[in-house]
Amino acid sequence: MGDIDISQKDPYFIALKVFLERGNDFLILKDKFGDWDLPGGRIKKFEFETPFPQIVARKMNEEVGEEVTYTLAPLPEVLMRHERVEASPGNPTVHIFGLGYRAELVSGEVKLQDSHTELLWVDKATFKPEEYFTGGWLKGVHEYLQKSAR
Repeated sequence: MGDIDISQKDPYFIALKVFLERGNDFLILKDKFGDWDLPGGRIKKFEFETPFPQIVARKMNEEVGEEVTYTLAPLPEVLMRHERVEASPGNPTVHIFGLGYRAELVSGEVKLQDSHTELLWVDKATFKPEEYFTGGWLKGVHEYLQKSAR
């Protein structure tokens, strides 16, 4: 048996994203780099054994505020593969595998946090995601909207 060649394997970051719904609308956020995004983010090294809903809770607290409560679907509804250039030394291109969860806002008002500059509640029936999203996030939002229309 030969050695395993990992040079052909593509490393991915894993992100947990949330389609936070309020009636017929869902939330999108503009990050400080000018890109539109969904609430949520990447799993950190220390969270390897942390249940996904707890990671989502951490990211939601960081991105929409601690007073917001929601019900989270038990399983992801959309799977996404996204490529982006990082705003870090060397501007590396990274690959992100995203799990998109549907959630329903229960209470609280979403407030902008430090990592975002703008928020929008957009109508699922009329939203044009290609005007806001690119790459894998765009494909994921399209899939979410198709499932929501059923």
